[in-house]
Amino acid sequence: MRQKKNGLLQIAVVILLLTGFLSNAWTQKLTPEEAKQIAKEAYIYGFPMVVNYKTMYMYAVDENSPEYKGPFNYLACVARVYTPQDKAIVTPNSDTPYCMFWGDMRSEPLVLTIPEIEEGRFYEVQLIDLFTHNFNYVSTVATGNVPGNYLITGPGLKGEKPEGITEVIPCETQFLFSVVRTQLFNPDDLKKVKAIQDGYRFEPLSAFLKTEAPGPAPALDFPEWKEGDQFTIGAFKYIDFMLNLVKTPAEEKELMKRFSKIGLGMDDSFDINKFSMEVQEAMAEGVKEGFAELEAFIKKNTADPLASAKIFGTREFLKESAKKNYGLKDFYMLRITAAHTGLYGNSGAEAIYPTYFVDNEGRKLDASGNSYKIVFEADQLPPVSAFWSPTMYDGKTQLLVENSLDRYLLNSTMMDQFVIEKDGSLTLYIQKDSPGKKLESNWLPAPDGPFYLVLRLYGPKEAALMGEWVNPPLVKVQ
Repeated sequence: MRQKKNGLLQIAVVILLLTGFLSNAWTQKLTPEEAKQIAKEAYIYGFPMVVNYKTMYMYAVDENSPEYKGPFNYLACVARVYTPQDKAIVTPNSDTPYCMFWGDMRSEPLVLTIPEIEEGRFYEVQLIDLFTHNFNYVSTVATGNVPGNYLITGPGLKGEKPEGITEVIPCETQFLFSVVRTQLFNPDDLKKVKAIQDGYRFEPLSAFLKTEAPGPAPALDFPEWKEGDQFTIGAFKYIDFMLNLVKTPAEEKELMKRFSKIGLGMDDSFDINKFSMEVQEAMAEGVKEGFAELEAFIKKNTADPLASAKIFGTREFLKESAKKNYGLKDFYMLRITAAHTGLYGNSGAEAIYPTYFVDNEGRKLDASGNSYKIVFEADQLPPVSAFWSPTMYDGKTQLLVENSLDRYLLNSTMMDQFVIEKDGSLTLYIQKDSPGKKLESNWLPAPDGPFYLVLRLYGPKEAALMGEWVNPPLVKVQ
């Protein structure tokens, strides 16, 4: 018996030695230059999945997170708007009280139920996969203010549409994230918004059909989120985790083979220590180069008021947009730009986001010593079927800005409160100090430092989508 045990032990040792030898041989084939280039490509490809993972971890995994909403397949609604205290998502809106939902479809599909919502009130259920593609919408714009039950299915699931289902919506990943927005008209409207939120429902198909539920999916070992990792080589452990949760599209299989050379998407978890210090340093440099390329792309395209309509959407839309609008061979730069500048931004048909990073003379925005204004000429307000709003963000944190009025935006539902000039124009004042009581209704408070402004158009009309209407410049007041 002992001899048998010893023999098994010897075999195990040989296997371990052989595995280590092969692993070392494999990693030694990777030159620093090749490692840097692959790391750069993998970072640009995977960064959106990393910040998506951050939201997943904070909202649905880490019960100690201040942003925790509840477990997977739980719809968390709050009948309030976002404030500077909400820090998980950069560039959030503060117009529409949110419901948030992380769905796990590994065991069975999900059914989304939409309640009665009156005409004239904008609502939107945005459906996002693990890659951060907006794979579909149920909304005022897409489906109308009509009650319905929508079956959302994971990859590869086929079959007859169950009774009572309005439409089947396929998703290419087994997990999804949903942002549900419901328009708030004024503070007195919160009770009505809450009643609508109570009518939204995500539930497993078995619960909808009142049949026996399948067994639970296997537990996952979620890596602990460390803030700041998204900007360093630390991002790769999250990219690796997310790649193992998705099915690789056929056209990306060769790319995944390339990423596997730096240990991504393999059976074993990513371990940077498998590589020499020289290769590790090269990979870290690749991440820096990837982020620098992102910043250069953003800088080059910030002047385009329709940029947001070109960088958010389905996988197929992004492929087409990358080629048509930017002459790119793939769409990964569009996807990382969207994730970094406005994670979970809407597709163009739902909303567009003309963004102000510079003033009318191309200077970066800074309210520490400057005041600004935006003037909408008579009959030149943003053309929308729903509503519009400019929202203020801190240039350093990308979050809403604390101020004495607790005012983070101005919007079209406030038109009766604005001071309108005699010629019919509307001037909005963008500065850190009040322009005076008479004009305070038109004041959007800025931080004592750098900032940027996002003008949201919900339900943009064709004039806005085609560029016939262009947002007015942000002008520095002399």
